[in-house]
Amino acid sequence: MSQIRPLIPLLITAGILIGGNGLQGTYISLRALQEGFSTSLIGLVGTGYNIGFAIGCIYVTRILRSIGHIRTFSAMAAIASAASIAMVLLIDPWFWFLMRLVAGICFASLFATVESWLNARVTNSNRARTLSIYRLVDLGSVTAAQYLIPTVGIEGFQLFAIVSMALTLSLVPIAFADRSSPGAPEAIKFDIKALWNISPLATIGCIVVGLTNSTFRSLGPIYAEGIGLSITAIATFMSVGIIGGVVLQYPLGLYSDRLDRRLIILLATAGSLLAGLYLAFFAGSDEWLNFIGIFIFGAFAMPLYSLCSAHANDHAAEGQHALVSAGMLFFWSCGAIIGPLFASFMLDIFGPQALFIYTAAVLAAFMLYTLQRMMARGAVPAGARSMRFRNLLRTSSFFNKLAAAPEDKKKV
Repeated sequence: MSQIRPLIPLLITAGILIGGNGLQGTYISLRALQEGFSTSLIGLVGTGYNIGFAIGCIYVTRILRSIGHIRTFSAMAAIASAASIAMVLLIDPWFWFLMRLVAGICFASLFATVESWLNARVTNSNRARTLSIYRLVDLGSVTAAQYLIPTVGIEGFQLFAIVSMALTLSLVPIAFADRSSPGAPEAIKFDIKALWNISPLATIGCIVVGLTNSTFRSLGPIYAEGIGLSITAIATFMSVGIIGGVVLQYPLGLYSDRLDRRLIILLATAGSLLAGLYLAFFAGSDEWLNFIGIFIFGAFAMPLYSLCSAHANDHAAEGQHALVSAGMLFFWSCGAIIGPLFASFMLDIFGPQALFIYTAAVLAAFMLYTLQRMMARGAVPAGARSMRFRNLLRTSSFFNKLAAAPEDKKKV
């Protein structure tokens, strides 16, 4: 604990940010529905956040190199807080789209700043413990934040104010922490052609994760409300999907390190596909059947990003791992921009079950593409892989570096 103690302010800040972001994502979808927005407009608002997140991923390293960690965090937290509270002042879908775009830029920058800072402070002796605590903070804060919605209610300005307060308070732990700021991170160059050449399957896989998982995060509350779940049940539905994502991360990752990683990607995709079909055609409006279905969906779907990233690193040459880390996050963002918008139109036309019909269709296409790639190129032997599987959050490319094992650290 003596080694972890200096990192506690950063971990508290991360928890506040992750919880506030998770709360805002679910709440805005439900509040927009109450305000009379169509499902397609709600999808547009969700797309705004993902567009902003992609922009933030591209430019945050330049900002950190220009003004440093403390100034970047302070500025982005202030802007995100203002954008959050501004949404209650004008109930308009296009204004909300703009505010969510701003919030996306800010959250991408905030997560990158915190995780870059953690990377500068963590050592190989406390890396595993720090990472474990970070994952517990992530899971606990997102899950707990969901239940603020039924506790406070979706009417009025209270939840907007709570999100704004959380973003403002995230400055406090850093303000009382070590006053030294880490050095500027290395610039990361985006090279889309190089990323495609490294691994077409991983590139498409990250886009698919954006198309599906991000759509669940944006439109899952709309699906749950559409089948008649209460506000508390909606919070549970979203939480169960997130918790499910933890269950199979390490078993799937362990086998992917030993076998052809594409077989495990295929298995995870098939499990997600079957869970999506179950939710679309069999779960109906039964609360517990939906909880079971979304738990299974999360268990198979959430590890896909980490599996695809590991597969890309299998084929990356020395010096390309940082490019892979940033690129996979960017391609995920691209999928996350398109997914909620397209799926929302389907929900408008065909009803709530269309969410998981859309998801199943995307996953089925990805399964076929995975099979095609398995026939086109041989597997990398387990002994020749430069990195092991890592359980990754899609918060910033710096998390990939934080999650690296000591023997992999120099390669990221």
